[in-house]
Amino acid sequence: MPGSDELVALYDRTGSVVGSATRSRVRAEALWHAAGVVLVRSGDGNAVYVHLRTPGKDVFPSTWDCWAGGVVAAGESPAECARRELAEELGVHGVEPVPLFTKVYDDGRNRCHKFAFEVRWDGPIRHQAEEIVEGRWIPLAELRAWIDDPAPELPFIPDGREGVQEWFRRYG
Repeated sequence: MPGSDELVALYDRTGSVVGSATRSRVRAEALWHAAGVVLVRSGDGNAVYVHLRTPGKDVFPSTWDCWAGGVVAAGESPAECARRELAEELGVHGVEPVPLFTKVYDDGRNRCHKFAFEVRWDGPIRHQAEEIVEGRWIPLAELRAWIDDPAPELPFIPDGREGVQEWFRRYG
């Protein structure tokens, strides 16, 4: 698995950094960690960029997501992670992610504090081929219908679904 020896920040249940461990250990032992995730909205705010994750992803492969993001590395803040992942995954840089909220995701195998951010962007999108198969802009109403569908035609990432449902509760 690519990046399995990468050192990531370990968090406790309350959201405090308590150390670091390899990504492979975090996955194998279902350790608490964090992610910086970014919702990319069009400049007018009416659309969101969604993308299909590659089949080789270590968590939730081949699912659609509306959050660019990844695991917070050891010594990195969630905001630094969000900026890094936004640039790596979608080629979006030069815009500062705005903090939104923190959402805890715990399905027993994945225990993560999701630090959510948002950007407005009308520039080009450039996918990281190792992480993203394809992507597109969709109107907010279409995104809401997709995540509210209990059996969608296209699989949506579970933690991303919870995060965008929280976003709609707060801002939509």
